[in-house]
Amino acid sequence: MFGQLKNQLNKLLKGVKERELTEKDVEELVDELKIILISNDVSFEVAEYISDMLSQRILGMKVPRFGGANNLIYKELKSILHEILSRSESTDLYSIIKKGPKHPYILVFFGVNGVGKTTTIAKIAYHLKSQGVKLVLACSDTFRAGAIEQLKYHADRLGVPMIQQKYGADPAAVAYDAIEHAKARDMDVVIIDTAGRQHSNINLMDELRKIVRVSEPDNKILVLDSLTGNDAYSQALYFNEGIGIDGVIFTKVDADSKGGAIITVAKLLEKPIYYLGIGQSYSDLIPFSASYILDKLFEFRI
Repeated sequence: MFGQLKNQLNKLLKGVKERELTEKDVEELVDELKIILISNDVSFEVAEYISDMLSQRILGMKVPRFGGANNLIYKELKSILHEILSRSESTDLYSIIKKGPKHPYILVFFGVNGVGKTTTIAKIAYHLKSQGVKLVLACSDTFRAGAIEQLKYHADRLGVPMIQQKYGADPAAVAYDAIEHAKARDMDVVIIDTAGRQHSNINLMDELRKIVRVSEPDNKILVLDSLTGNDAYSQALYFNEGIGIDGVIFTKVDADSKGGAIITVAKLLEKPIYYLGIGQSYSDLIPFSASYILDKLFEFRI
């Protein structure tokens, strides 16, 4: 996880000369840092921000007599990244639901094809059910062949009810039926799965707006694939402008050797990142935290 970025950052830090840093030293360092960040899926805008912030903090820095420049730079770089990532930290979704003003609490999930949205929904259902939450799944993806069967497979394994209609049915109607089902049975949560098509699909966005209008969700969550690099932020921006999202979940983080997509989204989207998917099992979903990311990016702690 984040192995490529970690190795390059640590190589950069170890290469710092043990003396007071001149303006030329700093310029060369931040230029190399910017290249490393961009090559690891951090957007140009965010890479430039991080590099500029580091330059401001270390220019003219007094280095101890017996060295330690790399250690001081390490602290400043880690501090900058912590400031960026910590803005996206959030209360656990279970706690948010428990404090929710509505009953049932309604979650709608969005995401393009292939990001792992349905599997993520199953993980969330597992997480909530294990804490005593009564929930129902709604398959409002009536477009993709196999979508209903896929969600039903997870619902059966988890032992939770699922509301569905036939393929081609109105997705908003499925969401409405699930909400009415939950109200009639005093259930706590409704989780709505939606069609995963390309984010540039205008018809899909209109369909999603209708689902949101009908279901009036308490939380609109976008699922992003960490392996898609800068496209993850493009997707987030498009969905946020088209529908308005409340938070994000990143999938496939265990397979991501770069990690830049998470840094970019945390800095530019300014939305909570609720969880990170780190495997295929239902339990392979961990709360997002800045310290978790930073521990993976650096070989040692200060």
